Amino acid sequence: MAGSTGGETTTGSVHPSGAAAGYRPSATMPFVAEFRRQASRRRTQLALGFMVLLPLIILIAFQFDTGDDDDNGNNEFSSLVDLATSGGLNFTLFTLFVSAGFLLVVVVALFCGDTVASEASWGSLRYLLAVPVPRARLLTVKLLVALAYSAIALVLLAGTALLIGTLRYGWEPLRSTVAAQLEPGEGLLRLLAVLGYLAVVLLVVAGLAFLLSVTTDAALGAVGGAVLLWILSSILDQITALGAIRAFLPTHFSTAWLGLLSTPVQTDDVVRGCISAISYATLFWGLAYWRFTRKDVTS
Repeated sequence: MAGSTGGETTTGSVHPSGAAAGYRPSATMPFVAEFRRQASRRRTQLALGFMVLLPLIILIAFQFDTGDDDDNGNNEFSSLVDLATSGGLNFTLFTLFVSAGFLLVVVVALFCGDTVASEASWGSLRYLLAVPVPRARLLTVKLLVALAYSAIALVLLAGTALLIGTLRYGWEPLRSTVAAQLEPGEGLLRLLAVLGYLAVVLLVVAGLAFLLSVTTDAALGAVGGAVLLWILSSILDQITALGAIRAFLPTHFSTAWLGLLSTPVQTDDVVRGCISAISYATLFWGLAYWRFTRKDVTS
């Protein structure tokens, strides 16, 4: 109730816009608080833990390699294994090679697809909006935290592989099947470029999973849907009968990072891949914001 003193009415508890005095939309749901909240979740801990565990599993698997499988038609893969055990940089490159097509896709889809849908499935989304947290801010903070954890997962995978690979196989030149031998310093720069390109390509998965996350209340559906659509795009990209249409598929340039290992460096497809990935991600995120700011949140 408004009080009066000397015939003057005061309304200090309510802002002219109708908000409570002192309410600042930009101060609601801070990034750090959401980051810590997601860090306490079991799926975050398991996903990041597996990023550390996978290089160790690969390293242990190499110790059981007897070299007796050359007659099984796997000579090409065996040559990659031989390269992987020739230095820490090569081991890291091999780890990224076997992870980029599926594992990293699943991890990014998990972080970005689970973030909003899980709140809806728990019934806490409407309470967050009633705090009130503006819808656009909620989406922005959720998206930034999901992208941050996706980047951490990628760095953890590469960093762990580089560390244990160097300890086991030494700091040797980077070798590949598409380039001349590169000195460790230049090889490390090439490896960082590959890592950066993979991060850009995975923005497509992040955008698609995030769009599905605001569309459905089922977190598993958002994560699985993004992964399945990525796999579908990869399958269609293998059908040469589609011709030039394949260039418009989000996965068409997903392996363009191989050009960063060639001598000289081939960047044409890398540039096209970056433009494609950023365009698709921007489209998906734009649709996600458009959908979420207009939907009725009942869960």
